Amino acid sequence: MKRFSTMQSAILPALLILAVSVAMIPNAKEPVGVGVKAPKGAEVLFDGSRKMLDEKWTYWEGPRLKASLPIKWKIEQDPTGGGTVMNTNDPAAAGGLYGAADIVTKETFRDFRLHVEFYVSKAGGNSGVYLQNRYEIQIFDGDTTSHGLGAVINESPSPYKLYNGIGKWNAYDIEFRAARFKDGKRTEPAMVTLYLNGKKAHTNQKITQVWGGPNSGIDGGNDGGKGVTDTPGGLKLQAEGHDVLYRNIWIKKMDIKEASTDF
Repeated sequence: MKRFSTMQSAILPALLILAVSVAMIPNAKEPVGVGVKAPKGAEVLFDGSRKMLDEKWTYWEGPRLKASLPIKWKIEQDPTGGGTVMNTNDPAAAGGLYGAADIVTKETFRDFRLHVEFYVSKAGGNSGVYLQNRYEIQIFDGDTTSHGLGAVINESPSPYKLYNGIGKWNAYDIEFRAARFKDGKRTEPAMVTLYLNGKKAHTNQKITQVWGGPNSGIDGGNDGGKGVTDTPGGLKLQAEGHDVLYRNIWIKKMDIKEASTDF
C-alpha cells in the first residue's frame, strides 16, 4: 500500500502538467482543415461541378479583363483520387496577368466564415483568395515573405511552415469581419482569423488597405488602395496562368458585432 501511494504521488503531478498543457493548445470552435464539409447554414460555392461553377461564379469585370464567358477554367479529375476540381489556368491570364481572368461569386458578402481547399501542381504556382474581392490571402509556392503563401498580403508574415507543399491539398479556414463605417468614413478596419491546414496562422489580423492596384480588386484604385468603401464584395479566385486547383469551397454568412474574428 505504501508503494502504491509513492507511485501515485509521482504520477499525479505529471498528469496535472499534461492536463494543463492540453488545455493550453488552441483549438478551433469548429472543425478546420482539409476535407471539412459545409456545416448547417453554410452555402456551398463549389462542389466540383461545371454546373455550380457557371451558376455561382463569373469573371470579375476589372480594368484588365481579357476573358469572356463562359468561364474557361477547366473542370478536371482530382489528382489525388475521386471527384472533380477546377483549374485556374485560364489562357487569358498566361504570363501572370492577374485580373485578366479572375473569377468572382455572383453573390456578395460582408462578414463570413469561409473554407477553401487548394492544390499547387508545380513549383512557383500562384493564385490567391480574395475576401470581398478586396483583401488577398496569398497562394504562392516558394514565397515565404509577407507576399507569400498564407499571408494576408503585405499585412502579415507567411505561415509557410504550415503549407503541405506541391502535389497535396491544403485548406484555408477563415473568419472575416468587414470594415465598419459611420457617416461614410471607416471607423474600424477589416479583420481576419485564418487557419492553414488546421493550424492557426493569424488571429484578429487587421487589414489596412487593398494591395495591387485597380487590377487587383474592389477599391484597389481608390487612393492607392487606402480608399476602402462600404460596398460588399464577392469571393474572388485569382488566375495567373498556373495549374492551381480548387475544390470544396463553402461560406457561411455571419454578423460579427464585436471586433474579433477569433475562433
